[in-house]
Amino acid sequence: MSDVIAADLMTRITAKQAKAGVIGLGYVGLPLAMTLVAGGYPVLGFDIDPPKIQALHRGDSYIEAVTPDTLSAALKAQKFEATCDLTRLSECDVIAICVPTPLTAHREPDLRFVEATTRDIARSLRPGQLIVLESTTWPGTTDTVLRPILEESGLKSGRDFFLGFSPEREDPGNRAYATAAIPKVVSGDGAVAQALVAAFYAPAVARVVPVSTNATAEAVKITENIFRAVNIALVNELKVVYDAMGIDIWEVIEAAKTKPFGYMPFYPGPGLGGHCIPIDPFYLTWKSREYELPTRFIELAGEINAAMPRHVVGRLAEALDRQLGKALSRSRVLILGMAYKKNVPDLRESPSLKLMELLEERGAKVIYHDPHIPEIPATREYGAFKGRASAALTAELLAGVDVVLIATDHDGVDYPLVAGAALIIDTRNVMARAGFSAPHIVKA
Repeated sequence: MSDVIAADLMTRITAKQAKAGVIGLGYVGLPLAMTLVAGGYPVLGFDIDPPKIQALHRGDSYIEAVTPDTLSAALKAQKFEATCDLTRLSECDVIAICVPTPLTAHREPDLRFVEATTRDIARSLRPGQLIVLESTTWPGTTDTVLRPILEESGLKSGRDFFLGFSPEREDPGNRAYATAAIPKVVSGDGAVAQALVAAFYAPAVARVVPVSTNATAEAVKITENIFRAVNIALVNELKVVYDAMGIDIWEVIEAAKTKPFGYMPFYPGPGLGGHCIPIDPFYLTWKSREYELPTRFIELAGEINAAMPRHVVGRLAEALDRQLGKALSRSRVLILGMAYKKNVPDLRESPSLKLMELLEERGAKVIYHDPHIPEIPATREYGAFKGRASAALTAELLAGVDVVLIATDHDGVDYPLVAGAALIIDTRNVMARAGFSAPHIVKA
């Protein structure tokens, strides 16, 4: 019987008759939904946030990677629909889970969104469905967390329904690599499930990369992000050491990257941000405790990166004292850039929020400018900042602050205007790239 169910689902997938469901229409889910539409599938998107669904029905995209034209075309062709009604999950032949996997206050995995979503699927699970987790998590989650919940329905993985993992690889703001252009790692709970997952994604992406197990695919994603976290920690540590020696880390990196082999450039900053690098390594460190194996290297990298905001604030306070003879507690600070990354309206885990908190704890008056974030939305850790608005970047604003802290190097900023500020703390080397070098511009 299972062979018949699998064969029927494979036929529907290859004929593009399978309806795809995408749960979570954020930075991962909405681009995935549009990519699947372009691949020929009808797509039903799910999200628990009604304003998002209303915006999508109007053809308004809130994700930069999805243009309004792309969204409107999908709606007009009746290839995409969005809903808050999770009872409609039974309509879908394939369901991709793209929900957040944050950390708890104690830096442990928080799978409540994944677990709640899986229970929603289980309530309407039917034979012949393929469930694919895309959310980053610790190796073993798909098989040991999702599968038992789904099998509480009485249906069995590999017999009645099929289960797989395919990690998202989104890079907000990177226009060179849209979802369809990024190779897709795929896996399944058994060979049949793996084949179904591979067949499902194949028409939508440039290349599928099958791996042997779901745990392996989960480890692939964790490894990619640990690689970045560790290397960023290395250059952040080097930045502090070289600064003490009077050496410019940015000049060092520019020269080092001319080597055509054996070196890959990573860049320092005011701290880590985004939905992956500050979070994902801790999923593996948590899981490794089960095997009584310490992850000292990963945890040290986390400590170094987490210390960067305090280092930056320390450099800022020192520069205020030395150059302006002013205490931080009596100063007005302009943070330039609230987003965690240049040219995106993405505030997730942004170090700018921590910088604002640290500065205000020390008595500074803080305002910010960010062309991509006109107002700070509600966040889990920084609720007190909700509703703060971006100040217009003018000569009058710059004249009224003691120091400008460049936390994000957005392209759409008038850096020649910024250069006229009394003191600038540059964590991104953007002033040097714009051609400005002076004693009042301090790299941090």
